[in-house]
Amino acid sequence: MTLTPITFLIVCPMVFLAGLVDSIGGGGGLISLPAYLFAGLPIHLAIGTNKMSSCCGTAVAATRFAKNGLIDLKLAVPAIVMAIIGSSIGAHISMQMDERILRYLLIAVLPIAAYFVLNRHLFNDNGTGRVNYDRRTYLVACLSALLIGIYDGTYGPGTGTFLIIAFTVFAKLSIGQANGQTKAINLTTNLTSLVIFLLNGQVLVPLGIAAALCNMAGGYIGSGMAMQNGARIVRPIILVVLVLLFIKILTGS
Repeated sequence: MTLTPITFLIVCPMVFLAGLVDSIGGGGGLISLPAYLFAGLPIHLAIGTNKMSSCCGTAVAATRFAKNGLIDLKLAVPAIVMAIIGSSIGAHISMQMDERILRYLLIAVLPIAAYFVLNRHLFNDNGTGRVNYDRRTYLVACLSALLIGIYDGTYGPGTGTFLIIAFTVFAKLSIGQANGQTKAINLTTNLTSLVIFLLNGQVLVPLGIAAALCNMAGGYIGSGMAMQNGARIVRPIILVVLVLLFIKILTGS
């Protein structure tokens, strides 16, 4: 695919907005992936290039959580191993799927992801502040990393939310602890699937780099803004983007 200035003009502002939205209330992936589709990228190129821009934002967040001691290596290491396996499987599944089938599956997947991202009642902060290193905790961490890693390798939007829900609801971690493990796992799944998409020539590197810079700029600005009722801003933006995406896919334009 030949990149044009129009491609950058469509993708970069939307990915900047995705970073802004993600830092305020989460759900940036529900904007960044459609951004590439709006620009006319084939679905595999869209997913692969989105992985490149997402990696940078996730790496910044993971570094911040690690510095604050919120990534528990004893729990994160086995989960990361399973995340590598899961995202590898997911990326290979994505590469083998017919593009038309993949696009229409997106219609079913994105609304589900949006529901979980926007429904804050699903988040339970029942953690005690300490991690119980029992069989259930490790089982939840590893199974979540594997299964959600498969999803992230295939599509991606909503991965962080799914992981946080799994860790808080089933492993009984606090929101802070769950966020820390989530960032480590999400960075792993993004990097693993990115490598596979790169090896298969399904990443537009110049566009991915430009989008990554815009995504980080949006996240930086958003995190520094004292915004109240962030969900009121995030929700309509995501819904409008999804509606426009559905129209584009259904009309084939």
